[in-house]
Amino acid sequence: MASGMDAFYRPLETAAPWLGNFPPLFAAALGAIVLTMIGGIMWRASPRRGGAVRFAGNFVLIAVFLLAALRFVRLDPAFDSLADNLAMPVQTVDGGETRVPLSADGHYWIEAKVNGTRQRFMVDTGATLTAISQDVADEASVKADPLRLPVVVRTANGAMQAQMVRLDEVRFGSIVARDMDAIVTADTGGLNVLGMNFLSRLKGWRVEDGVLILSPRHPVAS
Repeated sequence: MASGMDAFYRPLETAAPWLGNFPPLFAAALGAIVLTMIGGIMWRASPRRGGAVRFAGNFVLIAVFLLAALRFVRLDPAFDSLADNLAMPVQTVDGGETRVPLSADGHYWIEAKVNGTRQRFMVDTGATLTAISQDVADEASVKADPLRLPVVVRTANGAMQAQMVRLDEVRFGSIVARDMDAIVTADTGGLNVLGMNFLSRLKGWRVEDGVLILSPRHPVAS
């Protein structure tokens, strides 16, 4: 992808050295706009040639837009997380235990139902409390407890307040957890986390050959 952009950009830079001060995508977009304007002027005298030049300019603009979008997706970790989630391994139940394979991003992802709504969680043994996004809270009809004070949590973006809530039910595989405390956070990019307050309810959990094995105290039918 980069070599294609260099092949397009270097002739422009040779013809106009001042283009070297601009990023390649910006220079390509500027050139495409100029090409489209020239095509519009030419179209009055020669519709066929002018139309061809305008088409070339529009084509380059579309290519620049797609390249910019791909670069944004590549640099934004939220999109990487989304891609990993879409291709995450499937959890299974074996002998009453729920087995969760390791995802390509190095995390364990679980597809669970929160108050009957299907959601995705990342298992985080470093998190004290289970956390859900505001979107999940709205979808699952989870309301903040007005009698409980907000808590302060620390994220990559600094300290922030989170509302304490109670989840009526979290269910997946052979496991069901009821009346479980959680926090609602608005600054996680849609990430939901199963913390130690969930794992401590289990009979036990372990990792074998890259597979997270969760053993409930009272297995339920999946």
